Amino acid sequence: MNILEIAENLYLIDLPQKREGFRKFISSWVIKNGDEAVLIDVGPSSTIPKLLESLKYLGIKAVPYILLTHIHLDHAGGVHDVLKKFPEAKVVVHEKGKRHLVNTERLWEASKVALGDIAEVYGPPKPISAESIWDGEIEFAGESIEVIDAPGHAPHHQCYVFKEFLFIGEAAGVHMPLKNDYYLRPATPKRFIFEVAHSTLERLRDLGSLRVCFGHFGFKRDSLEIIEKAGKQLRFWVDTVYDIGCRRDFEEEDAIIREAKEELLEKDRRFARYHLLDEDIQKREDFFIENSLRGILDYVYTSYCEP
Repeated sequence: MNILEIAENLYLIDLPQKREGFRKFISSWVIKNGDEAVLIDVGPSSTIPKLLESLKYLGIKAVPYILLTHIHLDHAGGVHDVLKKFPEAKVVVHEKGKRHLVNTERLWEASKVALGDIAEVYGPPKPISAESIWDGEIEFAGESIEVIDAPGHAPHHQCYVFKEFLFIGEAAGVHMPLKNDYYLRPATPKRFIFEVAHSTLERLRDLGSLRVCFGHFGFKRDSLEIIEKAGKQLRFWVDTVYDIGCRRDFEEEDAIIREAKEELLEKDRRFARYHLLDEDIQKREDFFIENSLRGILDYVYTSYCEP
């Protein structure tokens, strides 16, 4: 099965896509209590059958809450189909994301622009009823779940804390576990603002040491270590792109992106673990690395120099 038990009653479900390299990337987190479960992100519509199969294997008969870190297709695109199976579930989503779940047309069009044919692999999102969206306190298994506003990867991004676990979404970037090591890179959108993303990392750091559950992908025991490394890495990427894009004699955006990736692979120790990834996962990462660098380049152009 594609289910990994991380701790007692906490499970990570891998949701691979029918595209090369799209494994150990998209996931759903399951907090289980008897035959009930809270889901943190559900993946795109293309993998809902796999998610529902996994929930059945775990003996889940009721889902009181679906917690969305943000509304991008790979995290929330399949929420409509999960609600068909568990109509009693209440969806928790950032205030700025609500209308895009009720009316998904703009979300779908924006996703096709940002992702190209990857959006078609994920599948179009279907709208949900506004009555399914929950605004109140969240309690499960006798414990409260804290919602933390966490913009940066998206303005509609939020994180969740349950007991000692921090469901961090993409606030600290993309993580890939390796043997006795890990790969880490920023996940910066087209409309990226460094100060906003950095402020979110500081807010998460102030929570103290927690166990980190990534949106992409896996688990780490010490949030303070990850947040510190993600913050330094993000600043280093911004500084590197600024140096290449604003100070050196590069005129073409594509050339800046190529040079930045090459330098970062040489100088960023965590990102350099790219070379330890399987070849198909490297190919997947190439697309998203370029997207992240373009988001940073747009930021430095806008903030510090003229293109």
